[in-house]
Amino acid sequence: MRLWHQALISKLPRQQLLGQHREIAALRGNGWGRRHATVDYVFRHSPFKLFQFHRLVLNEMVRRGYQPNKCWYNPLCRGQHCPPYKQLAEERETDPIYPEHDDAYLQECLANLRQKGIDL
Repeated sequence: MRLWHQALISKLPRQQLLGQHREIAALRGNGWGRRHATVDYVFRHSPFKLFQFHRLVLNEMVRRGYQPNKCWYNPLCRGQHCPPYKQLAEERETDPIYPEHDDAYLQECLANLRQKGIDL
């Protein structure tokens, strides 16, 4: 499981974009707080940050003609198998959304994609 650098979202091939949506949906649901080495940094931030990141992915999906469930546009939504948050403190928008998504992380993501035969 990995969150791609946000600068890559609009450039990801279909498979990676849809995979990103599935992974974020899992994290927003019952996967929130379950340790995973590659994405542990998201748990140091409010779940609202993950919603903000997911919104980037959702908007790209819509731009490409997909129709994701509208529930995901609600920051309280946690999917079909998890009760929604009762409330969630909004954080101010930052760029990048996650400070961990720096230039070094971008290069790491690009190298990971190249290993998969994807050269962006």
